[in-house]
Amino acid sequence: MKNAISIIAALFAAMTLLPGCGVNIEGGSQAAAGSTFDEIVASRRSVRDYAAGTTISEAEVRALIATAMEAPSWANTQTTRYYVAMSEEKVTAVKGLIGGNSRNTTNAPVMIVSTFVKGQSGFGRGNPADAVADGWGAYDNGLSNAYFILKAREQGFDTLIMGMRDADGLRQLFGIPENEQVMAVISLGKRASDPRRPDRKPIDEIVRFY
Repeated sequence: MKNAISIIAALFAAMTLLPGCGVNIEGGSQAAAGSTFDEIVASRRSVRDYAAGTTISEAEVRALIATAMEAPSWANTQTTRYYVAMSEEKVTAVKGLIGGNSRNTTNAPVMIVSTFVKGQSGFGRGNPADAVADGWGAYDNGLSNAYFILKAREQGFDTLIMGMRDADGLRQLFGIPENEQVMAVISLGKRASDPRRPDRKPIDEIVRFY
């Protein structure tokens, strides 16, 4: 019996080393190599507890933004812009402009401000195409950010998208032009613990088929 238990334990340990066989997808401190899209989505969390000592290179951030640029946008206007704080001075300054979320991003090594250029997405010849107007710029910005955070998860990183921010302070810190709408601040790092997955509404509560 002991031999059988040992064999089963050894097989389970070996399986966790195979691509696509990572355990704990519910929390998943790192997406396993070869993870499917559904596994990446399932392991993504809004992380508020980052591991100290994590380093992320400019090349790695550039790769995430390159993926974000693949997101669709109104008439391919691509109005999303990113301002990336990587130096200790800039990272600390950004954390001082996000209110209570500063304590949720204590050890995050990278802070990113996401904006969009106003008056382009949702417009035609300078006029709003419909009642949503610049709301389409915000919509496109959200799509880009979604691509960004999912690619980050695939690469073993974690994120928190924050709407609590001093937009004027961030504008001054990065020299953000007045024709850009400051949207979210995104922290980037690696989780120190696995957050619980919040419950989701039943699908029949949010969809109607006709």
